[in-house]
Amino acid sequence: MGNDTRTLVLGIETTCDETAAAVVERQGDGTGRILSNIVHSQTEEHAAYGGVVPEIAARAHVDLLDGIVDRAMKEAGVGFAQLAGVAAAAGPGLIGGVIVGLTTAKAIAMVHNTPLIAVNHLEAHALTPRLTCALAFPYCLFLASGGHTQIVAVTGVGKYVRLGTTVDDAMGEAFDKVAKMLGLPYPGGPEVERAASGGDARRFAFPRPMQGRSDANFSLSGLKTAVRNEASRINPLEPQDIADLCASFQAAVLESTADRLSVGLRLFHEQFGPPRALVAAGGVAANQAIRGALQNVAAKAQTTLIIPPPALCTDNGAMIAWAGAERLAIGLSDTMDTPPRARWLLDENAIAPAGFANTRAGF
Repeated sequence: MGNDTRTLVLGIETTCDETAAAVVERQGDGTGRILSNIVHSQTEEHAAYGGVVPEIAARAHVDLLDGIVDRAMKEAGVGFAQLAGVAAAAGPGLIGGVIVGLTTAKAIAMVHNTPLIAVNHLEAHALTPRLTCALAFPYCLFLASGGHTQIVAVTGVGKYVRLGTTVDDAMGEAFDKVAKMLGLPYPGGPEVERAASGGDARRFAFPRPMQGRSDANFSLSGLKTAVRNEASRINPLEPQDIADLCASFQAAVLESTADRLSVGLRLFHEQFGPPRALVAAGGVAANQAIRGALQNVAAKAQTTLIIPPPALCTDNGAMIAWAGAERLAIGLSDTMDTPPRARWLLDENAIAPAGFANTRAGF
């Protein structure tokens, strides 16, 4: 390991359908720099099935990961002996994929006698803005991806309080499912956004789920059903119908999100004082229309909106390496018997919202 001011960490990400590795440097003053960030997206492998097939994903990780780690190390120009730690996403995610990444990280850590850091994939999203800009705690995180939709108070490394969650579908999942029912290609999120740009958002009056409630939770399955009902009523769909359905759906998501987030920011304020920023992370944060809506929410709440670059919003190894470096900086590392986890709450004390204990909101 080099001098005390510079920590190098290798990060490995295999929780879903991206196989990724990166090397990140963290300075003693807390600033970070990405030395390499290699991501292989498996979109083509899964496209024929219209969604991620866990077995195909796990097999692809096995085939690809060693080569990707090798490339990340070479591009960064560092040897394994210079690493201060090896970090891997240990969950939550598709268990087959998680096992591949975590096992690889353990092997590297054992051979080179280097600390292992088992990173919560959600924590990696939560800490990414501190890699790209000097952001102090506490801040409010809006995490929206294919598997998660949450509002979280980030009060320190390893310190998270969930203020709101989806009680059914995740936001990215809702976009993907709407795309599928309208016959748009996979992955659906960007396709819905593209179609929406040429549509009339006022044509269909879709519900604005959970609007006006005093909690900060989300619900998207009813909205998705409303889109399906309209689509089957019109059938066969003309291109303009698809554009209008997408635009109306996206408008409902934006309005609902703005309402839920303003409540979340109010709850944050009550418990932790003013946030240093509203941070958006996860794949959905790459959607331009959603970024615009978040800008308005942040302005109303008199706080700054911070969104990492799109390549760091979707799954990548740099965010895992950075979370590893942040944990290492406060003396945290993990043992070789650390298990892979399909489910892993970011806020260990989070409980399902009242009335939703038996739904996915429990996770």
